[in-house]
Amino acid sequence: MFDLQVPPEPVPEPPVAALVAPAWDLTVGLISATVQLDQRNGDQTTRRVGTGFLVDAPRPDGSPRTVLVTAHHVFRDMSAPDARIGWRVEMPGGRWRFTPEPLRIRDEDGDPAWTRHPERDIAVMEVSAPADFARAAIPLDWLGDADALDVWQVGPGDELFTLGYPHGYSANTAGFPILRTGRVASWPVTPIGSFPTFLLDFPVFPGNSGGPVFWTPAARKLPGSVRPDHPFIAGVVTSEVRPGEGRLGIGIVAHAVYVREAIALLDAPEGP
Repeated sequence: MFDLQVPPEPVPEPPVAALVAPAWDLTVGLISATVQLDQRNGDQTTRRVGTGFLVDAPRPDGSPRTVLVTAHHVFRDMSAPDARIGWRVEMPGGRWRFTPEPLRIRDEDGDPAWTRHPERDIAVMEVSAPADFARAAIPLDWLGDADALDVWQVGPGDELFTLGYPHGYSANTAGFPILRTGRVASWPVTPIGSFPTFLLDFPVFPGNSGGPVFWTPAARKLPGSVRPDHPFIAGVVTSEVRPGEGRLGIGIVAHAVYVREAIALLDAPEGP
């Protein structure tokens, strides 16, 4: 208890570094926004699996909206009208439960319920997410724009993270995605108009498609290069480099600007 006769010494303000979330916490935030997408095949014994992540993308009037992002071919190759989206619920005592729910991806006529980027393997759709997932959705501003990689000096050798469900596997029974790392493996990576994709040196498997490729302060960059001001999504895993039947262990990543463009199409006026 303070002596009322003597005013307490002023408490020093915490250093700026203490006000910044630790890198692992930012990575966990992106893990929390990533979900498994799957649909059973006709034989009912196998399934198609992909990865998606959630973006907080308010409508033009400012009302809240949660948008699911994945690779277009993930939904295209699911023929039934309903897929599943892998929500997770935190239980008492630090336990988690995997609670997938149906996700309608086609209407009664079989037409896609998602919106596709006209040129790239990117799909987006508005979803009704549980409150915890809506809060976990990453800010729209974290999607890299056309100049992001140049401004933040991201180039060959820089490390990026990616999240996904390779071969349908998750990190645990709660359905959390598996975190992987890779290095930018191509040059140039911009301008995006000339180089709409870039290569990432990490093994890609079925189930990785649609996963976010991102940077947080936990990722290594070349000494002396600019460190971004905040975490950002650099792109989306769409496929792998596969010469014939061989595998090179290299992923193909579509730039995040195409996710921005696909989300903008959600608000575009419908044609006649």
